[in-house]
Amino acid sequence: MGEEQESALDFELVAEGLEFPEGPIACPDGSVVLVEIAAGRLTRVLADGSKEVVAELGGGPNGAAFGPDGRIYVCNNGGFEWRRVDGRLYPGHQAVDYVTGSIRAVDPATGEVELLYTECELNPLRGPNDIVFDAAGGFWFTDHGKTRTRERDRTGLFYALPDGSSIREMAFPLNAPNGVGLSPEGDRVYVAETETGRVFYWNLVGPGEIDPHPRSPHGGHFLCGLPGLQMFDSLAVEQSGNVCVATLIRGGVTVLSPPGEVLEQPRTDDPLTTNLCFGGEDLRTAYVTLSSTGRLVKARWPRPGLGLHFGPRS
Repeated sequence: MGEEQESALDFELVAEGLEFPEGPIACPDGSVVLVEIAAGRLTRVLADGSKEVVAELGGGPNGAAFGPDGRIYVCNNGGFEWRRVDGRLYPGHQAVDYVTGSIRAVDPATGEVELLYTECELNPLRGPNDIVFDAAGGFWFTDHGKTRTRERDRTGLFYALPDGSSIREMAFPLNAPNGVGLSPEGDRVYVAETETGRVFYWNLVGPGEIDPHPRSPHGGHFLCGLPGLQMFDSLAVEQSGNVCVATLIRGGVTVLSPPGEVLEQPRTDDPLTTNLCFGGEDLRTAYVTLSSTGRLVKARWPRPGLGLHFGPRS
């Protein structure tokens, strides 16, 4: 990798003092809706950096996305144990008061919360993590699972409908699946595995329908993996089809081409750089969550991001 590919991300602080922020959604008014996992809430960060609580969710709200009805759909991982080291916040094992993972829908105007899913085919959701809606109005989400002292859950990739009527497990088993995103054409769904530092994709033949790889244990195709001690978190997709994956320990973003080439790895100053999304009129403002230090930052991105299918109704 050339030196120019390892440049620092030139970012501007938007807000600080957040309790492990993730799941950012850029809104047309310049605000960003995100979760604060350690605080158990959904928060709106205004353009001036001030904060408003949208809803108190408890547990561990994680990924978030606007649905076709204008509500915000939130993956709730059920909560972590937390520790602070040298002023940084780190998630750990399953919380002592953990009950279940879930998918919930939030009315952003009232803060009203509806519980949609806690299981799939009698198997409980363990730690739902990230979510993306397709053009048909259904959503894909990952279940990262929970970790205990000497065991960890085996989990997968799911597809569900926003009215609570249907949920299906589409790929199993995956190793701590985290970020999920769709290609610009909607013909691929991407998933990043955290602990392996790998990204896989599944070819899609219709809404919520995959064409599985016949020799893959979970039906996915391998896109890319990183060497050394680097792990993947959430991801976002560019209009070009490049996949931008938040990269842990290294601290930054890894940009992958659709064939799987590492194009660049701009770095940040937080080893738990967890999520990014695109906003602004030209979709070239990248909002990035620096979670262990509780910051939301923004940077001018070299290429436009892919617009989401649904956003706020007003």
